[in-house]
Amino acid sequence: MFKPYSDNVIFLDSEFSSLDPYKGEVLSIGLVKLNGDELYLELEYTGPVDPWVSEHIIPDLKAPKISRPEAVVRITEFVGAQKPYIITYVTPYDVIYIRKLFGSEASPFFWLPVDFSSILFGYGIDPEAYYLGDKKNFFKDIGIDTSKYREHHALDDARLLREVYLKMSA
Repeated sequence: MFKPYSDNVIFLDSEFSSLDPYKGEVLSIGLVKLNGDELYLELEYTGPVDPWVSEHIIPDLKAPKISRPEAVVRITEFVGAQKPYIITYVTPYDVIYIRKLFGSEASPFFWLPVDFSSILFGYGIDPEAYYLGDKKNFFKDIGIDTSKYREHHALDDARLLREVYLKMSA
């Protein structure tokens, strides 16, 4: 369907404690490179969480937790020096939370993120039809078996985004 501008991309998804970025914090981050290499981190956090997060996100956070400074180091090492474009589906939140995590530290990503929901919109696909539970989703139409993905899990969401991207850019 489309030819990407660059192959220097990383797919990113995150889960966070609140939709309010002024009071929320990132809880987990999934990163997947174009070649399939992955990084999944769950971060230490003891503050308040929105009720929806408490019900849908917290129960699936089972990996060992790491500190925010350690997450910055691990992400920077995983990403490398190439300043890749991050591709996200929920760009407003994922980008805010990743920038918030890095704070004054230099982000390892190119400053301009790629918003996959905008790509869908541009191709006449309802961006909300991307959700696994949406009856209008297009995954089956492009040959993706979604049964292997957990909804609202940062790594699985990043994996799914990579798979959709590869199918649509083939």
